[in-house]
Amino acid sequence: MKFSTKAVHVGNEPNFKKGGSGDVVIPIHLATTFARKKVNQPTGGYEYSRSGNPTRYALEKNLAGLENAEYAYAFSSGLAAITTVLLLLKSNDHIIAIDDVYGGTRRLFNQVFKNFGLNFIFANFSHGNQLKNHVRENTKMIWIESPTNPLLKIVDIASVCQFTKGKNILTLVDNTFSSPYFQKPLDLGADIVLHSITKYLAGHSDVVGGCVMLNDKKLAERIKFLQNAAGTILSPFDSYQTLKGIKTLSLRMPRHEENSKKIVKFLSRHHKVKKVFYPGLVTHPGNQIARKQMSGFGGMLSFELKGDYKIAVKFLKSLKIISIAESLGAVESLIEHPASMTHASVPKKERAKIGISDSLIRLSVGIEDSDDLISDLKQALEKI
Repeated sequence: MKFSTKAVHVGNEPNFKKGGSGDVVIPIHLATTFARKKVNQPTGGYEYSRSGNPTRYALEKNLAGLENAEYAYAFSSGLAAITTVLLLLKSNDHIIAIDDVYGGTRRLFNQVFKNFGLNFIFANFSHGNQLKNHVRENTKMIWIESPTNPLLKIVDIASVCQFTKGKNILTLVDNTFSSPYFQKPLDLGADIVLHSITKYLAGHSDVVGGCVMLNDKKLAERIKFLQNAAGTILSPFDSYQTLKGIKTLSLRMPRHEENSKKIVKFLSRHHKVKKVFYPGLVTHPGNQIARKQMSGFGGMLSFELKGDYKIAVKFLKSLKIISIAESLGAVESLIEHPASMTHASVPKKERAKIGISDSLIRLSVGIEDSDDLISDLKQALEKI
């Protein structure tokens, strides 16, 4: 079954069993608990909605299909998914994360889980074999974003997975920026794939959620246990909304990319733009790897303006169509200032070290008409 067909049908199969109504769209099951006729036999395998819910199950089945995974679990947010994954680890375990990881992920690592004895380092292993320089005896997980947030670095996922093979180190890929439409990390050897459902999967700025997909049965059983034990579940309504959003994923993603390429071309030639970050550029250091492991370059880009913080703010405030807002991957274009928004929790010295300047702008390109988006960017640039 091809991707577009999976997106529409997997998890949404009509129920023709006795008592079923043949719904072509999975209903929202709001029940918190499920009655049973036999004391020791849950009806349909459901007992309590934290442990399992028919709508959430349908979504998880769909998500697994999108990433070519055996197992998938849906959570109340991307950070809830990250939290649950970190609960796989124990005190004194060491995690290596890509250096410009999402600010919320870094905050969770440094300001929450560090207090429970987990050790984190942030390193740029997007080129060559730098990763081996950071591995310790107690290293248990490699945390990858590719493309990264917000500098769009590309990590050679297959190479990292090959390096960790046989070393008792889990390889996790946050695949939010690419979506499973453009990249499938499990096929490249990753152990765990993670998404913020809020972004491209749901796609309409109306769901907050997260998910984890994987193929290892024992690891999946542990994730499922932790999901239930910690109660980090996605609600039935948000599960329903996400299933609806996923149906158009294969229509939206090419448009996001098409618009992005046109905007990148415009920005790259503008005299007030210092640098553009987009893996589709042949000048991007990760371009060749991206071509190898992705089927498209996606709808995310960042660019540096020639100027300082005040210039960046003036530019953003001058936009008329593109909304200044956190989040990404929605049908509407969203733009933000990482230093004061998504990565504000990262200390200024750390931001500078990573390469997140005060003039850096991150743009999530929507599916509007590209001419209108470029005109909006043009008139805002003219005002700085």
